[in-house]
Amino acid sequence: MDIILRATAMFFIMYLLLRLLGKRELSQVTPFELVLLIVMGDLVQQGVTHNDFSVTGAALAIGTIAFWALALSWLTYLSPRAERVLEGVPRVLIRNGVIVQANMRRDRITGAELEIEMRLAGIAHMRDVAWGILEPNGKISFIRRERGGDTDSKQEDDDDPV
Repeated sequence: MDIILRATAMFFIMYLLLRLLGKRELSQVTPFELVLLIVMGDLVQQGVTHNDFSVTGAALAIGTIAFWALALSWLTYLSPRAERVLEGVPRVLIRNGVIVQANMRRDRITGAELEIEMRLAGIAHMRDVAWGILEPNGKISFIRRERGGDTDSKQEDDDDPV
């Protein structure tokens, strides 16, 4: 029973810690952060199983963590409110070509990081972005502005022999 209680406590401590790290940090893990996560996993294991190196103790710890992961997954599936709290919500970073500074500051995203993501999405200028949205999974999605008054496509239609 002791292993189940420790595994439950460590699950929620790790869950809270990962939520506090923020969306952006978790979407792009550096080599150092990967090593840090592996070391944290080993430390968590030591805290959960203590001196119990039995297969039963390991199975109890793994089963408890899997249970809580599944329980939270079902909770977010069944309740939109729980989903917002546990998974987070999308946050607007760019609106009609203008950066929303408060949201950038909240998620600790620099202008340089945003520009890198724009270039990776094939967008050269901020003015071409209708919406830039930080998704709950840490990725940034962009929606391009509609180009109004495009006369080139009209000319191509006029040249069509049909």
